[in-house]
Amino acid sequence: MDESKRNQRYEDYVASVTPKTGTWRSLWHSFWIGGLTCVIAQGIGDIYYALFPNLGKDLIVSFTSMTIITLAILFTGLGFFDVIARKGGAGSFLPITGFANAMASASMEFKTEGLIMGTSVKMFTVVGPVVVNGIVWSAVAAIINLLITGGL
Repeated sequence: MDESKRNQRYEDYVASVTPKTGTWRSLWHSFWIGGLTCVIAQGIGDIYYALFPNLGKDLIVSFTSMTIITLAILFTGLGFFDVIARKGGAGSFLPITGFANAMASASMEFKTEGLIMGTSVKMFTVVGPVVVNGIVWSAVAAIINLLITGGL
């Protein structure tokens, strides 16, 4: 069989099994899923403020972030996050929820290897590069800022 015919058959097969999604439809789903996530987070923050009006703004923001992270991990464990991600695409991977999902998924995937070498180690294979890049690029930005402004 001719190689070009074989390649064409493979391309036809890939096209037949690849899900058909429209760009505008995907953008819309990303927009409303991401927006809904932000509205829910704002609502949680407002509830915390109503329940604990004496807490400072920074503490309420911290509690809200912890709650959103906990919900993302819970949804990952129950299998809901995958359903939301399939529908919402990039909108479901807002930095805080997407990062929590990535950590929880990695730890769940390798739990059969044990608590330390499976769950803990694999979870930090996701976290490690993010933290290292955050520290390195923050330091680079600080050095550039010092060079441009001439000091603190």
